[in-house]
Amino acid sequence: MSVDVMLPFYGDPGLLRRAVRSVQEQRRTDWRLTVVDDGYPDDTIGPWFAALGDDRVRYRRNARRLGAQPNNRHCIEAVERPFFVMMGADDLMEPDYLDTVLALHERWPDAAVVQPGVAVIDADDRPVRPLADRVKALLAPSGSGPRAVGGEDLLVSLLRGNWLYNPSLCWRTDAVQRVALPGSADVFDLALPVAVIADGATMVVDDHVCFRYRRHRSSDSGSGAAAGNRFAEERRYFAAEAARMEDRGMPRAARAARWHGSSRLNAAVQLPGAALRRDPAALRALAAHLVGRVS
Repeated sequence: MSVDVMLPFYGDPGLLRRAVRSVQEQRRTDWRLTVVDDGYPDDTIGPWFAALGDDRVRYRRNARRLGAQPNNRHCIEAVERPFFVMMGADDLMEPDYLDTVLALHERWPDAAVVQPGVAVIDADDRPVRPLADRVKALLAPSGSGPRAVGGEDLLVSLLRGNWLYNPSLCWRTDAVQRVALPGSADVFDLALPVAVIADGATMVVDDHVCFRYRRHRSSDSGSGAAAGNRFAEERRYFAAEAARMEDRGMPRAARAARWHGSSRLNAAVQLPGAALRRDPAALRALAAHLVGRVS
């Protein structure tokens, strides 16, 4: 059940160190952590890793900055072990995280991915539940305890709104290697699981909280959404996915892709801020997304 924990990094070195420590504190020992530094300008990071004295932890620094999505792709392509996690550099594993997700993979050996229970925290480690996470809870599959989900029902729920916490997912490597990695950073977190599930795979969902996901007041995705920058790419993705689902004989999934309700809700939430900023470009982009027009 050996697992690669891949950790792409460009951000706060203090939070990175805490993330690394949370991996080192896992009860299971059959893991390898690879940190891929995308050139963050801090000369203390390399020496800190050199002083760890833990041969399970590898630190690599890109010769030139790739950017967030190319670095994520680079990390996935570097996976070698049967299972992997793409952890966020500011997130935290609870000590039983790997125990939990790998036990579920053992129980459901054909499952492509495990989504464990997640606690959302803010920049100061305080539990929070902003609107985005309340919506995720509503969209997630019903039920309690570990359960396998898949097929068109799962695709419908994901295309309505991405309720996953991608940094907490534990993937079966060969299931991901069978599909083409998405090219766009704006839709990657949804497009990859949709591609894997559409390929016939299943997912295991559990309620046991063993991962802490950090949601900052401002983030790359949040600021991009506020400006309306990402929505044109999302509309292109959903239009293409609707056509693919029709071709696969999944009309309900195709309909969910056409409506992409959670994505439109996100645009609606950003409208008041754009109006207050008197930002006509953002207002046009957000309004276009609300009516579903591809620019």
